[in-house]
Formats: sequence, structure tokens, C-alpha cells
Amino acid sequence: MERRPGVPRLLREINDRAALELLLATGPMTRGQIGDLTGLSKVTASQTLSRLEERGLVEVVGTQGGGRGPNAALYSVIPSSAYVAGLEVGPELISTAVADINGHTVAEVTVDPGGHDDPVSVVHGAIVKACRSAKISLSKLRGVVIGTPGVVDPRSGDVRFSFDLPGWHEGIHEALAGDLRREVTIENDVNLAAIAERADGAAKGLDDFVLLWSSRGLGLAIMLGGKLHRGRTGSAGEIGYLPVPGVPLPEDIRTEPGRLPSLAGGLQSLVSAEAVAELAQTYGFAAGSAGECVKVAMAAGAEGEPLLDEIANRLALGVAAVCVILDPGLVVLAGEVGHAGGPALTSRVEEAVARICPVRPQVVTTKVTDGNPVLRGAVLAALDEAREELLAS
Repeated sequence: MERRPGVPRLLREINDRAALELLLATGPMTRGQIGDLTGLSKVTASQTLSRLEERGLVEVVGTQGGGRGPNAALYSVIPSSAYVAGLEVGPELISTAVADINGHTVAEVTVDPGGHDDPVSVVHGAIVKACRSAKISLSKLRGVVIGTPGVVDPRSGDVRFSFDLPGWHEGIHEALAGDLRREVTIENDVNLAAIAERADGAAKGLDDFVLLWSSRGLGLAIMLGGKLHRGRTGSAGEIGYLPVPGVPLPEDIRTEPGRLPSLAGGLQSLVSAEAVAELAQTYGFAAGSAGECVKVAMAAGAEGEPLLDEIANRLALGVAAVCVILDPGLVVLAGEVGHAGGPALTSRVEEAVARICPVRPQVVTTKVTDGNPVLRGAVLAALDEAREELLAS
């Protein structure tokens, strides 16, 4: 029989990856538990853990009793073996979070771009500040994901256009990677919010849903088969431009270099935070923001119901258009307006959609309310990249 000297090494790599992947997914485990779940023998599981220890990837973090004989050692991935950075970039603030490979946030900072329009220097400064706060070097980062408003081209990784970030253009993706000396991912901010929703929120574990984000801008994230649907050019989900009855069509939306797309007309003009705040004033509910207007209307009881009905009817136009095409089953309302409206708004949207659409989806409020959902999604996406790199190394 022909000898294949590479096979034992390949088997070791497969076993090491299986054990490490299991520890990353479930947390501390004993050698016996790892063997049971991976199908490895006790001897092979011990050898695998020894190799991972030698590589500085796992360590003993305690013991577990309950069986006959001595307590069993509990193994866990060493948190400091790798770190990731997630960012949310906006026109006024940049939020950055650094997390260890186990997903625990070790630092979170917010910086003001201060009028600087060079994305590379602004992002570099934000990440350096976060790494200093976490007391780690920039070289320890294994994943960097940046969330931005606007359309991100899935082929080039660059922002094709963003109304809020005119300085982000073709070539920025490559420039960031060169500056940080590692691969960088730029992702649409609403898509990242959907990643957080699937991991920790109302769509936890679901493979098919859409997330409608209504804040300063209007966006839609589409999750199909457990994967984000971005479209050929990254424009899937730009629902703000959706033509709706009785509203002027968006005009002159060309996106040549140096020219911003128009946001006038379409669904954006009905249910963006600015539009909702203006509508609330006509109903006598003026407040500091759209979210506050919605909360004041809800607190007003019967007097606030006409405003909530009108917001729901407007949202239903977009939800119905999405549902007759995708039939996602679940629609999550997020962003400033969706978060503020809660069940009082989602129930109205469900009823309004049922009146105009043969598909009646379940409409729910986002449950990612602890912190920044876009930032959380960026960290989760960065963790996926870092763990895959770690497992493949």
C-alpha cells in the first residue's frame, strides 16, 4: 500500500479545528465532553488539547466534579489569543468596540471626527484609541468590520455612495487594509443590525426575516437562508427609494463622483425619523426627536392613537411591498422609530399590512436594545472572520 505521510498531519489539523471550534461555540468543556461531541477517543482528545495548549490557544480554567474519580479539568479558549474590532461610522460620531476571541467586549470608545473627511485617518485614530483602552496592540486584531450607512459594493468592498459620508468612495477599502495591515470589511449598517438581531434579538436563530430600520435614514436588511442578501451591486434593501402612492417619486438620484443621491420622495419621505417628527407635530405631539414623539403619543392614550395609526399605515406600504416579493415570515422594526413604537406600533403594522397584502407576516419590535445594535453586529461579524482565520491557521 502506498504511504501517505500527509494524512496523519491532516487528521491532526481536522481534530484540532473540531475541538477549537467546539470550545469557541460552547465555552469551557472537559476532555471527555469534547471527545463525546467530536467523536474523538480520550487519547486523541488529550493529544489535541495538548497541541492547542502548546500553540497558546487553550488553557485549563477550572475543574468539574460529579463523577467517579478525580475532578476533570475544564478547558477554554484563551481570551487574549486574538481580538477583533467593530466600528459604526457616522457623520458626527465613530463608535468602536474591541472584543476578545470569546466575544467579550473589553473596550468601547466613541470619537468625534472633528470635521476630518479622510476616512483612513479617522478610522485609524478610532481603532488606536480603542486598542489603547483595551491595553492591546493593533497587531492583535484578527478581524475588523466597519458599519457605514449607504450602499457597499459586495465585489470591491467599497462604499458606492453614502448620503452621510461623502468622503467614503472607491479605493477606501484598499487604503484602510493597507493602513491597518490586515483585511478589513466594510458593511452596510442595517445589515449589521440584522446580524445582531439574529444572534441576540427577536430573530434569534431564524434563517429568513427582514429588518426595517427607520431612523435618520431608512433601510432594509434581508436575511435569506441564514445569509444576508445584498444584491449584485449591494443595493438590496435601499427601501427609502421605494415608490409609494401619493408621494412624489425620487428624482435625480445619479451617483457620479462628488455627487450625492437625492433622498427626496419615495418611502423615505414618509417614515424616516425626520418625516415622523414632522407628522407628529401636525398631530400636536412635538418633541425633541421622532422616537420621543412616538413615546409621547403612546403615553397620551386615545389621543395618540391617530398618530400611531398613521405611522403604521405608512410603514405598512413598505412592509407589504417587501412581503409580496420575499414572504419572509418575520419583519423586525428597528431604528429610532421602530424601537420607540414597541408592540403598540407592530400590532398596527400587522393589521395594516393584512388589509392591503395577501401575505400577513409577524411584525415584532427589535429586542437588541442593550447598547448599539450596529456596533454589536460589527463585532459579531468580525468574530466570525477572526475565528475562521484562527481555525484555518
